[in-house]
Amino acid sequence: METGLLDPEPVTEVDEEMVSDVDLNNTLTDEEREEILSELTKLEEDISTLRQVLASKEKHHSELKAKLGITPLIELKQNFNRSWYDMQTSTAYKKTSETLSTAGQKTSAAFTTLGTAISRKFGDMRNSPSFKSFEEKVECTVSNKKTKVGSQGGGGSFEEVLSSAAHASAQETPSNNMSESSDHERTC
Repeated sequence: METGLLDPEPVTEVDEEMVSDVDLNNTLTDEEREEILSELTKLEEDISTLRQVLASKEKHHSELKAKLGITPLIELKQNFNRSWYDMQTSTAYKKTSETLSTAGQKTSAAFTTLGTAISRKFGDMRNSPSFKSFEEKVECTVSNKKTKVGSQGGGGSFEEVLSSAAHASAQETPSNNMSESSDHERTC
């Protein structure tokens, strides 16, 4: 029987547990293994020695700072000041600061322009014929009420005066306002 490309035997999958049990260290000889363990032991000793040296140097460092009067709080303050200075001198901070300054100036100018425009509009409104007519009616009504209140000896409230002025203003038609001259004072 000839076997060709198509083998009648199915391919079997390898069990994952069997693969994990395979020891990959079998490729090392005993001599290589001992050499690696020796090197590992030396490295661990070096690390331990370096930790001791570092601890000793850190202690000496702290003692020198204490002699100079440098406390952790002073050191923190110095670090903060140094970081703040570094940040202020950075390009990003300078660009942001310039942008915010320009925006603040433009905003201030816009509010000034807006305030000026509103003041001008109120001034124009106050000088308009309809406002002057209303103002005259209120003054006339107030003066009439004061006269009535004074002659009657009785009381008249502020609300009554305003109500009367509003009533008088509502009775006048817009065509009457236009026909009056703004220079001419109307009598009550």
